[in-house]
Amino acid sequence: MGGDAWKHTGPYQRDLAAAFRQEQERELARDNHGFEGRSVEELWRDPKWHEYIFTGGTATVLDFPLMIDAADSDDGPFMRPLTDQEVRAWAPSGRPTYDEWVDALASDRLDYPGRGRGNCTMLYRDGQPTEIGYWGVTSD
Repeated sequence: MGGDAWKHTGPYQRDLAAAFRQEQERELARDNHGFEGRSVEELWRDPKWHEYIFTGGTATVLDFPLMIDAADSDDGPFMRPLTDQEVRAWAPSGRPTYDEWVDALASDRLDYPGRGRGNCTMLYRDGQPTEIGYWGVTSD
């Protein structure tokens, strides 16, 4: 089996790690995947959640226990923001719009990460950050 690629956006916050945690809580409120009444932190302490994630996953930000630093090269399952250099490789302005992000993913100018990994970057409208793009690949 190979991992499934996915993408979605969430609200902008200056602190990407805080935005990621907030997006996880929003996603968990939308669909708890049968693990009702637990926080994201509690889920990641549950071996049953690990089994669920590593044999299928949610294809959302819930597939990652935490966000690592952009310069960190650790293998997943982690969410990692892109470095400025990585963003400028597909969005030379350094301030990609939603449409540029979607086009870059569709044209392979921006790769999906390896299995069990996720990436994120700020997206802009009229030069101002408005949302965060998240994309990744499930572990299965």
